[in-house]
Amino acid sequence: MSESFFETLWGSLPLPGLVIDGDNQITQVNTAMETFLNLSSRAMIGRPVWDKLHVNAPLDNAITRIRRDDAPLFVNNVDVGSGERPPVQCNIQFSTIIDRPGYVLMLLKPREIADKMGQALQTKSAAKSAIGMAEMLAHEIKNPLAGITGAAQLLSMGLEPKDQELTDLIVAETRRIVKLLEQVEQFGNLRPPQRKPVNLHDILDRVRKSAAVGFAAHMRIDEVYDPSLPPTYADPDQLVQVFMNLVKNAAQAQPLGGVIKVKTFYEQSLRVRRPDGTRVAVPLNVEIIDDGPGLPDDLAGDIFEPFVSGRENGTGLGLALVSKIISEHDGWIVVKSAPGKTVFRISLPVAPKEGV
Repeated sequence: MSESFFETLWGSLPLPGLVIDGDNQITQVNTAMETFLNLSSRAMIGRPVWDKLHVNAPLDNAITRIRRDDAPLFVNNVDVGSGERPPVQCNIQFSTIIDRPGYVLMLLKPREIADKMGQALQTKSAAKSAIGMAEMLAHEIKNPLAGITGAAQLLSMGLEPKDQELTDLIVAETRRIVKLLEQVEQFGNLRPPQRKPVNLHDILDRVRKSAAVGFAAHMRIDEVYDPSLPPTYADPDQLVQVFMNLVKNAAQAQPLGGVIKVKTFYEQSLRVRRPDGTRVAVPLNVEIIDDGPGLPDDLAGDIFEPFVSGRENGTGLGLALVSKIISEHDGWIVVKSAPGKTVFRISLPVAPKEGV
């Protein structure tokens, strides 16, 4: 195929996109990105990317790791703008370019709810109402399901073994539905975090011990800890929930066994922006790394959205809950995945000195 064909394809791509070189300078911009930023390609090409693209997430070191590991990276729910117009909430996908070492492709997926403040407020209200309705339905549906389960168990007492298979199926499926409904209730009823100084390694040790004798008994769990890591400021029970979910996902991705690595480290440069516009440092980092098959390409960019799951019979609520908890802790979560290596990275703030 000719170079002109690819230029036409690049120009007609509906998602805003640009390419940066090894010095993080913009080398290519498509038409959708020009429209998104309201800037011409002439005004952007040859300029440092962060001079023209303002993102409320720490990405310099992430892009360095993309080049080093030659693996894609997905960052969700971040504000992106040019500094001259209101930012738009987007999901961002980064990937290397096969025949251009050091070059990185960046694609934006704007969130429609952030186009106008009025639309965003309406959508948030609708989402809140939908969650409330889901909680109510979950509560109401669980009651008749309990009756169905009890009736099936009573029926099974007078049946022959071949017919008991059917009642056992009814019991198993109703219990599965109840479990799903409990997750819906949990997602909607998550209490505000009760934050205090917390040692991340204590939390991770609790998770490791529980996983090693349960759902991850078939896995090897390696620890690479930074012993000098200071305390974070968090709800310990909610952090256990977060890391338990991530380790469980890693174990379920490898039913025949493998290695899960839990790594902690300090990175001073990372900062995120709170909803009130202030910025907070998130230098405490935890990575959950597995050597499984990786996330499906069509799901990786939306994996933190509710009801998005890469597993058959998965509910798609676990990672959405993880993302919600980390956000309420002023933290940041990101995933990068390729066959043979998936990394979930969580960045959290340090506990204030007066709280220690």
